[in-house]
Amino acid sequence: MGIILSGKDLNKRFGAFQAVKDASFSLAEGEALGIVGPNGAGKTTLFSLIAGSLTPTSGAITLEGKSLAGADAAARCLAGIGRTHQVPRPFLGMTVFENTLVAAQHGSGLPTGEAEDQAAEALSRSGLLASANRPAGVLGLLDRKRLELARALATRPRVLLLDEIGGGLTEAELVTLVALISELKASGLSIIWIEHILHALLKVIDRLVCMSAGEVIAEGDPQTVMRDPTVMAAYLGGMEEHA
Repeated sequence: MGIILSGKDLNKRFGAFQAVKDASFSLAEGEALGIVGPNGAGKTTLFSLIAGSLTPTSGAITLEGKSLAGADAAARCLAGIGRTHQVPRPFLGMTVFENTLVAAQHGSGLPTGEAEDQAAEALSRSGLLASANRPAGVLGLLDRKRLELARALATRPRVLLLDEIGGGLTEAELVTLVALISELKASGLSIIWIEHILHALLKVIDRLVCMSAGEVIAEGDPQTVMRDPTVMAAYLGGMEEHA
């Protein structure tokens, strides 16, 4: 499998604070890569660098061997990078279908008819088709997370970034989510998934990266990474800091 997405020596500073430090990664076509780490490890900041909503202080990101330097979030979405956000961001005054249609039209560049079909398919895959005509503003948290996924899928991504999409779900809903993400992976979609619910993450991913204090501290086979003493210490330290 070829490498579809990669980052090299990524750094992001906010004044004196360095949120991401010399982080490098690679993602193969059809691969699912997991990212874990304690709160404040830099995981979501890394996602924002990949998606284009933040600009790295230094370092490079490439998609299919082409530099993404200078490409904003909209351009990267059109190029095939879709993402969900940890806190769902629907257009509250629009229906569920309209939210997904906007993503299909502007995130993939499809004409109206094809965009409508793509939006309906994304809602079906996310389990929200029955709620298509409901206002997004009345959805509970769980359905808002499903809508986040539907909107990302509606852009026809080649790389899907999932930011803690399992948060707040019941165990039964997690089973459904894991099955869905496994189906997406089987269809050939390349996935990077940040998640604190490890048992769900480990059922899908091929490789695991652990971050701490903005740095990649371990990478490789998921079970091996989770047994790494450095990783265990990072998690214990993170729990103590946020207790």
